[in-house]
Amino acid sequence: MKRTRSRLAVTRFVGTAATGLLVAATAVAVPAQADPLPDQSSWIDAATAPPQYPDVHIEWDVPVTMSDGTVLKANVYRPADATGVPIDEPMPTLLTMTPYTKLISALADAAFSIPGMSDALTELAGDVDLSGTGVSGLGDLINTLDGGFVRGFALDRDTVRSGYTQVVVDVRGTGFSQGVWDVFQEREQRDSVETIDWAAAQPWSDGSVGMTGASYSGINQLQAAEKRPEALKAIFPLVPGSDLLRDIIAPGGGLGVGFLPPWLAGVNALKLIPDLGALARGEFDWAWLASRVEHPTVFFDLVAAALLTPTIDDIPPHMRDLLDADSSIRRDWSGNPSAITIPTFVVGGWHDLFTYSEPRIYDAIDTEPGRKQLMMGEWYHISATSGLGRDGAPPRLEVLQRAWFDKWLKGIDNGIDEYGPVTLFQQGGTWQRSDAFPNPDAEYTRLHLSPEPTGTAQSVHDGSLTSEPSASSETLTVAPGLTTMCSRDAAQQTAGLLAVIDACGKDGRIAQTNALTFTSAPVDRETVVSGPVGVHLETILDATDGYWAVTLDDVAPDGTSRQLTSGQVTASLRAVTESESVRAPNGDLVDPVHTLTLASRQPVVPGERTGIDLGLLATEAVIAPGHRLRVSVYAANVPKGLMLRPLLNESELRPQHLLLSPDAPSYITVPML
Repeated sequence: MKRTRSRLAVTRFVGTAATGLLVAATAVAVPAQADPLPDQSSWIDAATAPPQYPDVHIEWDVPVTMSDGTVLKANVYRPADATGVPIDEPMPTLLTMTPYTKLISALADAAFSIPGMSDALTELAGDVDLSGTGVSGLGDLINTLDGGFVRGFALDRDTVRSGYTQVVVDVRGTGFSQGVWDVFQEREQRDSVETIDWAAAQPWSDGSVGMTGASYSGINQLQAAEKRPEALKAIFPLVPGSDLLRDIIAPGGGLGVGFLPPWLAGVNALKLIPDLGALARGEFDWAWLASRVEHPTVFFDLVAAALLTPTIDDIPPHMRDLLDADSSIRRDWSGNPSAITIPTFVVGGWHDLFTYSEPRIYDAIDTEPGRKQLMMGEWYHISATSGLGRDGAPPRLEVLQRAWFDKWLKGIDNGIDEYGPVTLFQQGGTWQRSDAFPNPDAEYTRLHLSPEPTGTAQSVHDGSLTSEPSASSETLTVAPGLTTMCSRDAAQQTAGLLAVIDACGKDGRIAQTNALTFTSAPVDRETVVSGPVGVHLETILDATDGYWAVTLDDVAPDGTSRQLTSGQVTASLRAVTESESVRAPNGDLVDPVHTLTLASRQPVVPGERTGIDLGLLATEAVIAPGHRLRVSVYAANVPKGLMLRPLLNESELRPQHLLLSPDAPSYITVPML
């Protein structure tokens, strides 16, 4: 990954009075007007024009044999004439590898293929507006139907009828495919490459393959592209991850309990659905059944070990592998997007499960901007694409995806490579396009956590954000709690489900009742935050371990505290890999990459001051005049991260202490313009 960033401009320290910090800071630089989004009419016309072919022919459960003899099952969707006969002409192929059983894709396709139903349903979904009801997040979720998420997750018949073959494959050990689910590991990655080669060699293929799909089907696109199979020409990953350990498995070293257990339960349950059609025909796959009986609950043993192992010495070997940077599973789950050279369009969200990775993926891909694109919306995992196609927003997902593959698989010069290359929704603002992210004009500013009250927060301690450290020393105490169960982090970790409740997904005040808060003076002009945010805490623990979580919020004049970004770390896993981390010119760590290994673990000495650096996810936001910035410090962050059981036992869930001192300041370093 490219870690040297010229965009980290010389750090700016302002010498204003403490409570006037942001007013003075924003007077230094006025954000430049962003470029408008380019014309999209030709892509919209292409996607909405009458299809080239009238029908789609489906070949169900086509066997695809891997090099080790395991048989995967694929549904093949081909353009067809009015009688349903597939077109003989070889065409480009779009491949989706899914663990959620292609049966779900088929059902979604069937629902959206009812004449008149799809357009009516998407139009109706796009008109839903629940603003002011307290459940506006539910409206955002419904709006994804209009934005194109379902077609991005399953398939788009209109794209097939425009001259593509789409192949949807159950990954090894899921759906109707044989074998044991390998969960993004080496054998599954090899399967993707072998399936690409198989598709390119079929008589209905012209030899060019693109990959589509969301979430899991976005991650394996990146993994396949890193292997550089010759036939793979372009990919379009929707809400993908790359560094899976830091994304969702153990953010900051804490187990992602809000997502992992229900997700694993869902996939392991879906893989048990039998092929009833084959059973009725007397063609049941007994090798499929044997693999399911032998391995019914893949990966649950690791979750159980993380939750139940009492001490470090008792950690079993398979769990130790997760905490060993050189183990095969860590290598498999740590992507290498710098190996990708083909055109790649990454679609992510500021509150997605994989926000940690998405800007990093774009930054690392080894091709020029235009051939690589990044789009980031104010989305959760399952609300991605909400609002696309509306005035001032990018076009619907299927329009962008169709234009992308028309360009790179069919050679149509439609200008999609001149889009973006970075298209962002500024939280608190509107859609913008840019040549880079973070904004190259952003300058890092250090804001100190100070004990002076502001009267703006109902929290354990209501402090201030100031330009200079407090003149006196003070130690603040916060205990682990569960108020973060209603928070934007909880909404993020539940993939967006909890976000339907605005009091949790769009307002942090409930969570902040068990936090130390530090709030700035109101800004007097529009201020942009752009990039990763660093936090340094001077801490004291009463045990050998603890857990720290920090959020950065935009506080409106009415008191609403809207979380922009967050980060967390287990105290004993605070060591960073310097070569992968980023520092501001003044030396502040602004994008620390925690090593997260047993070998680098550093138990805290009780009662001894310990400095801890943690990073908040990269973000883009505009702070309106009259709004404030707020930093909230927590001693827990359930369900986004629960300390691994042996470390949790060491923490004894004791209260934790934050030291505010002119000699040892705690601070946040924010990229602003």
